[in-house]
Amino acid sequence: MPIINRVAELQPAIQAWRRDLHSHPEVMYDVHRTAAFVAERLRAFGCDEVVSGLGQTGVVGVIKGRQPGGVIGLRADMDALPIDEETNLEYASKTPGKMHACGHDGHTAMLLGAAQYLAETRNFAGSAVVIFQPAEEGGAGALAMIKDGLMDRFGIQQVYGMHNGPGMPVGSFSMRPGAIMAATEHITIRIEGVGGHAAYPHLTIDPVLVGAQLITALQGIVARNVDPLQSAVISICAFHAGSAHNVIPHFAELKGTARSLHADVRDLLEKRIREVVAGVALQTGARIKLDYERSYPVVMNHPAQTEIAAQVASEVAGAENVDTDMVPIMGAEDFSYMLEARPGAFIFIGNGDSAGLHHPAYNFNDDAIVFGTSYWVRLVETTLAA
Repeated sequence: MPIINRVAELQPAIQAWRRDLHSHPEVMYDVHRTAAFVAERLRAFGCDEVVSGLGQTGVVGVIKGRQPGGVIGLRADMDALPIDEETNLEYASKTPGKMHACGHDGHTAMLLGAAQYLAETRNFAGSAVVIFQPAEEGGAGALAMIKDGLMDRFGIQQVYGMHNGPGMPVGSFSMRPGAIMAATEHITIRIEGVGGHAAYPHLTIDPVLVGAQLITALQGIVARNVDPLQSAVISICAFHAGSAHNVIPHFAELKGTARSLHADVRDLLEKRIREVVAGVALQTGARIKLDYERSYPVVMNHPAQTEIAAQVASEVAGAENVDTDMVPIMGAEDFSYMLEARPGAFIFIGNGDSAGLHHPAYNFNDDAIVFGTSYWVRLVETTLAA
């Protein structure tokens, strides 16, 4: 089945919603305007239940089919990023320092379009639960909604998510069973040395040199401790120390991340990072404090639900436009928490030849709307066949 005719008719409205959201980006949990925008439309569509304030600012709509049956959850993220937009679009961000640079405006709009269609037709047995989540970008909004009772309160039995993919052709989908996105950790290393005059380094413990040694040693973990057939990343992304040409500072701070696709590799990275930090401290005489915070787990697709997602995507876009064995990516996603709570699948939809995610020139491709919205509709009608 190709694009749904009614969805094509709704495309201009969905596009208008998307561009309105793009003009008014909000970050983390502070998505009050966006949440109100979503809730207002869900009520106008005639959803059987609309709940706001779940997980602080999340919104949930319930649409009941023509007869009793199962319950499926569909999730879109609502939050933007703290980035200055550089697109020069007529609907560019009106809020300096905030931008929809990851396409969550498109995700929200497509799920709203699906909600309108499903509320009009109700050609399924059971309930479709549309989930609009805050704080995907580092705030674990998915976990907050789960802790607020998302799964149990609405009886969700399986859950699905979707993200746009720059570089993938519009009208294409990608997915895989098992690990599809990485677990992520936050690393902060504070180094206390002994500062002094740059002309007398022998009288100091130079935290800049200690930090440089740490960065080099940490890269050796991936190169020499992780199985070459496994995936792992350690990136130190910030190095702050000193402010003068001739002063060896007293303190330095490193910040970075570790990424992995398997639990044993995740444990290995933490173990070796802690050992390396302790070893460099012993070697140099510096006092080093490591804060190692585990963040989002691996996004782990369930095989049966991934097969359903592939079948539906093939109906919408054609089997030749669906990759069911995509290479996992080392980015992270808090939809992982939902997949730990319920079986489901997370897939990617083509965004065409756009700038990359989190880039100031990125823009969601409105041509993808009909494909994503049709996918959501057919996923409900297939999973909850009347």
